Amino acid sequence: MPEQPPTLFRRGRLPRTGAAVAVLLALVAYVAVQYVFGGKADPRCKVVSGNGDGASYTFGADQAENAATVTAVGTARGMPERAITIALATALQESGLRNIRHGDRDSLGLFQQRPTQGWGNARQIMDPAYSAARFYAHLEDVPGYSRLPLTVAAQRVQRSGFPQAYAKHEPDAALLAAALTGRSPATLTCEGRTADEPGDPAKVRAALIRDFGRDVAPVSGPGGTVTVPVDAAAGGTEGGAGQRGWELAHWAVARAFALGIERVSYGGREWSTADAGKEWRKQGKAGEKSAGGQRAGAGNGTDQVRIVVGH
Repeated sequence: MPEQPPTLFRRGRLPRTGAAVAVLLALVAYVAVQYVFGGKADPRCKVVSGNGDGASYTFGADQAENAATVTAVGTARGMPERAITIALATALQESGLRNIRHGDRDSLGLFQQRPTQGWGNARQIMDPAYSAARFYAHLEDVPGYSRLPLTVAAQRVQRSGFPQAYAKHEPDAALLAAALTGRSPATLTCEGRTADEPGDPAKVRAALIRDFGRDVAPVSGPGGTVTVPVDAAAGGTEGGAGQRGWELAHWAVARAFALGIERVSYGGREWSTADAGKEWRKQGKAGEKSAGGQRAGAGNGTDQVRIVVGH
């Protein structure tokens, strides 16, 4: 019997086969994600300049939640907007405003604070409210921090190996601070994919008190409503009742995904998941129904912020 000729393989067939399998697996993963999440990407938020100069910053819902907490903790301590800007720029550089569980050596959290350097234990540092409070406490000890260049003030607290890195985040941090302190009304919106579970008014109240302190006095009402009275003096808000109200309203929008918030109204304007990603729209006159089917009028002034959770 003559020997059988050796089987010939075309060069490149195996790599092409592997690439095809990889593409197929990626397609399967994509389809699975679309099935689970209904074809919707992760929710996004956007803040725009209140000066009409066209500046804007787009970021994720998790970043918005952390930014809202950092701001609320700062104003609750009576910190000025400049301090909020410094804190937000620092967190943008250190963690991308994400509460991460890793970093250089034992660094953790929004500000990459280190347990071995006296910032607290790991559990404490992973609490955004705690880590923000610790950052502000150190910033307050920097003489004349509000007059220093942002990168200098941040570096005095962080003692980073890259001291100039904070400066590039100042424009975005300033936009966030202006909105989240309430100085720029109706400038923060978020896309609306409600949380996987129904909202809970009790969780909204607890989150408000946790971030702002007991100066806020949220009250639950019918239909999953949480009403927050606006006290201009609470937290040392610089711009009076209107600014305080917008601070609370923007906080609620920024926390909407995590807390299952469906609508927020203040000062004659309303944000809702139905109009997600669009501007705050004006509410109708008293007695008229809003897009959510609610009567306008209550919560339409500046004495309270009205938050409605989804069911």
